[in-house]
Amino acid sequence: MRHLIIYAHHNENSLNHHLLQTVIESLTSQNHEIVVRDLYAINFDPVFSLKDIQEQRKGNLADDIKHEQEFITWAEHVTFIYPIWWTGMPAIMKGYIDRVFSYGYAYRYDQGVQKGLLAGKQTIIINTHGKSHEEYERIGMDKALSLTSDKGIFTYCGFEINQHFFFDKADKVAPEELEIWKEQIRNTYLEIHNGTESISHQELGMIQPS
Repeated sequence: MRHLIIYAHHNENSLNHHLLQTVIESLTSQNHEIVVRDLYAINFDPVFSLKDIQEQRKGNLADDIKHEQEFITWAEHVTFIYPIWWTGMPAIMKGYIDRVFSYGYAYRYDQGVQKGLLAGKQTIIINTHGKSHEEYERIGMDKALSLTSDKGIFTYCGFEINQHFFFDKADKVAPEELEIWKEQIRNTYLEIHNGTESISHQELGMIQPS
């Protein structure tokens, strides 16, 4: 299977980078084709500019946008790895969505009816956040995060979500906990490879500084 990983964290010692390596190792062991787009490493421009909007209305796209869309078109499965900062995506990931998931590529409207154009592609989302699940549940933030990302972005554009991991208490982790969650990630990709993965949404406990 052709796997694209879209990753957003600037610290190579972070939990997010550790989870990225876990995903890469898991996919490599299963002989998948892998492309990683590290948004900070490639210095992706997240600013959805007035020029972007004007050119897209003419059917034109900037070269960097077209380049990223080529990776998505190539992929059968796309993994997104990023921390939750201020109850949302890092600016660079949000800018990636703003610019790359453009009208006519990721979605369109047919006679006023929205249609996701990335249907047929699968996705896994891996998030970390510092708050506990209990605190997010108490204020309704758990549902808000799922609604704004899963329904507001990914399924809106046609992705089939295999799994969305929310790892909480990202600044506190025991080594044994980390190994448990790494195994959960490995098993998820193995199940996809074996064709037995069902569409689900599971919140898991967290593990180390994001």
